[in-house]
Amino acid sequence: MLNDKLKDYNIILASASPRRHAFLKSMNIDFEVRLHPVEEVYPNTLKGTEITDYLAKLKAEAFKRQLKEKDILITSDTIVWLDNKAVEKPKDKDDAFRMIKSLSNKTHEVMTSICFTQLTQQKVVNTITKVTFKALTDDEIWYYVNTYEPLDKAGAYGIQEWIGAIGITNIEGSYNNVVGLPTHLLYETLNTIANT
Repeated sequence: MLNDKLKDYNIILASASPRRHAFLKSMNIDFEVRLHPVEEVYPNTLKGTEITDYLAKLKAEAFKRQLKEKDILITSDTIVWLDNKAVEKPKDKDDAFRMIKSLSNKTHEVMTSICFTQLTQQKVVNTITKVTFKALTDDEIWYYVNTYEPLDKAGAYGIQEWIGAIGITNIEGSYNNVVGLPTHLLYETLNTIANT
């Protein structure tokens, strides 16, 4: 399937996320990981997927000089969007509590952009998933914050963890997107690149 079509390409994933690594492995895509620290700062005029598009492209910039002819660099960015603003990763446990509390009994959006960079072209795709939480008690939020690791996650939660199991009442769109990568978009876009 896709891996056969990509056999002449070198797929580079620029992400330290174990969730993204696991997704590519589960899709039977051969890839290597390359990391380059990037300060994730964006113009405050940007809204929604404009932010994730911008940051996914920004993450690719650092690698551009290193790319060879058959390389496909994959960079991505995810944000949680609530009340017309981005909910970033929490600074500490108190911040994580506050963030999850703000998501309680509301619907928020999870936005992800994936940027595919080659020597001569670049393509960015994005998707949005709507997620609804029940009214969470303070005890439930503190249990999650103290038991799991919310600090490396946009919006301070992982849908695949305890909080997702007990707290999410509705989801519209890609579940995998909320975990960390809209795999259907990744597959579709790599297929298109391989067929051109």
